[in-house]
Amino acid sequence: MENSFGTDEFIQHVLDKYSKMLIKIAFTYVKNMADAEDIAQDAFVSLIRKGSGFDSEEHEKAWLIRVTINNCKNHLKSAWSKRRVPLEEDISYMQEEESEVLITVLKLPPKYRTVIHLYYYEEYSINEIAEILHKKPATIGTWLSRGRNLLKSELTGGFEYE
Repeated sequence: MENSFGTDEFIQHVLDKYSKMLIKIAFTYVKNMADAEDIAQDAFVSLIRKGSGFDSEEHEKAWLIRVTINNCKNHLKSAWSKRRVPLEEDISYMQEEESEVLITVLKLPPKYRTVIHLYYYEEYSINEIAEILHKKPATIGTWLSRGRNLLKSELTGGFEYE
């Protein structure tokens, strides 16, 4: 991509390329589309403030994912977030099977939700996820395995977890 950093073309390219992904990642944390969109927007503002300096588009993508995850964690720790009553998201537009899986994934603890999303939806490898989340690959593999097991038990009518 030969767009100069900070130009309208660059900003449009980055928004087109990463916005859906960042919103999905944020949604897995905050479970609210409006908050997820705000968090993704904040990640793009951080990118513009940071300026250039990425080794590659993959580095840029990983940086945006990391900023989004950090923004989600900060949002969930905020006093405002703790005192509000969350509204249920309407996912009726999805096929029944797809919405059941999403609802089940959203019930998982955040560490499992995140690795499942990055592995299955963003198609990152375990080593890439470990680098993004600043964890060991063995930890990510364990979280992925446990998340799969929790999903499997829930989707086949299993028992409650954590």
